[in-house]
Amino acid sequence: MTQRRTHALLDVDPDLGRLVADSRLPDARRDLQVEVYPLPNGPWRTAGAAGAHPQHVGLLLVDGVLAREVVVSDTVSTELIGPGDVVRPWTMQDSPALLQLAVRWIALTESRVAVLDRRFGAALGRWPEVNAALIDRLSERAQRLAITQAISQLNRVDRRLLALFWHLAERWGRMTPDGVAVPLTLSHRMLGQLVGARRPTVSAALGELARRGELVRRGDGTWLIKGDPIGVPTEQAEKIVPIRRRLLNGGPGDGAIPAEATRAPMPAPSAVGSAHAELYDTLARLRSETQLNIEALKQTSADNLRLHELLVAARAERLRRRAAHG
Repeated sequence: MTQRRTHALLDVDPDLGRLVADSRLPDARRDLQVEVYPLPNGPWRTAGAAGAHPQHVGLLLVDGVLAREVVVSDTVSTELIGPGDVVRPWTMQDSPALLQLAVRWIALTESRVAVLDRRFGAALGRWPEVNAALIDRLSERAQRLAITQAISQLNRVDRRLLALFWHLAERWGRMTPDGVAVPLTLSHRMLGQLVGARRPTVSAALGELARRGELVRRGDGTWLIKGDPIGVPTEQAEKIVPIRRRLLNGGPGDGAIPAEATRAPMPAPSAVGSAHAELYDTLARLRSETQLNIEALKQTSADNLRLHELLVAARAERLRRRAAHG
């Protein structure tokens, strides 16, 4: 990665400064400087990435999409890394592992990364608000990994694929008149690596989803989800998947940070949570069961009250009869 350029972190990713008071933003822009490198499309050798050093905080993906592949035996598991994600493709030391595996990184599009180096780490200590935002990014990534793990355990590959695309739509989706467009050119092989299935099974499941009109591949290789997420009303889905600019619009131009490079703000939490259909289905079922239990408890409480009233009346009647007989 040559052709590096230095920028203020909060110009590259303004969302990282959302906790900083307006009066302190100019100082934060001055203190938190990062070098931005372009990444060409294709395999990424992280060993020499930006002078990788254990003392660096990590790398922030400015724009583009990366794939992190973990290879165990003859199986590959893939994670998609998008704008705003923080990665650390090196470790302080190589620990011996009982499970032999390999990790591969691939830039699926022309991308750019900002280096959060040791100098940045020293300056970050004066900006706990930005540090908290970076930690939040790591937490968000861990949450997405947990969701994709849950998706990979759903029965039937067609359900896994549909859940995966609704999950991807939360981040990359764009509402269109025909449905939710997911502007990612994901092959059948990579989809299999994302949901834990073999390519032929994925192809058959995609064919079934296309016949049902739920998921289709467009002419440019991107995807279109039709219909509504399970249990999510149309108007709520439009709030979760807002109309967004296209994130995958090619490589950087003259080196300036364009508006498209900034991270799209995450939608605010709502009563629905995420559009992940399986999790929402479970939540709806648990809510329904809870409501039934509440109704049953109310009925039991009413029955107990009536029984108590009968016992009090019977006791009073016994006392009256006893008093009448002297």
